[in-house]
Amino acid sequence: MLLQDIENKVEKQHLAIFGGLTRNTPDGIGTLVLLGPREPGFWGHFTASPEYADGAADPLDRWSERVIGGLAKALNAKAFFPFGGPPWQPFLQWALESGRAHVSPVGLLVHDAAGLMVSYRGALGFQERIELPAPPPSPCITCEKQPCLTACPVDALSPDGYDVAACKTDLDRPENDCLSMGCVVRRACPVSQGHGRRPEQSAFHMRAFR
Repeated sequence: MLLQDIENKVEKQHLAIFGGLTRNTPDGIGTLVLLGPREPGFWGHFTASPEYADGAADPLDRWSERVIGGLAKALNAKAFFPFGGPPWQPFLQWALESGRAHVSPVGLLVHDAAGLMVSYRGALGFQERIELPAPPPSPCITCEKQPCLTACPVDALSPDGYDVAACKTDLDRPENDCLSMGCVVRRACPVSQGHGRRPEQSAFHMRAFR
């Protein structure tokens, strides 16, 4: 199995390979491939799905189970998801182990392609070891202005941690547009701005957060 073969399959579902690892993988797994939304275009693909249209709870998680579960069967792999616990799968640890996600100046994970908009819909585990390319360095290294550090008006996200209470209180301000546009800190990341997430997509996630 080549990584390109996997990519060819997952991109048809508007998913992208967000990294992979061959160490510290689940038992019996030689290579774990992490999947995230392929942008631009993921939101339009998802909103055309039966899960989005049926009005039932957790449409994105159910879509992920169906689609990534189907990919696992087609590729002779095992599907893993960041939801459905406990027990919870260590997706944050896997992301860091892949070398394509890093701890940003505000403490959130930042991805070389998705920036602070990084999210993982699932992972595919393969018994065999698959050759993986060397990951690029953290995009924060060459980000001189680091706008994420000054984007939040109440400093809810900072190197000292995440003040959830301050964040949720600030959402109630009339001039706050995080609920409709997505977290202002995530949007400030230059890499995020090139990832193509639509406002209604961010609003969907923000409603779930609130």
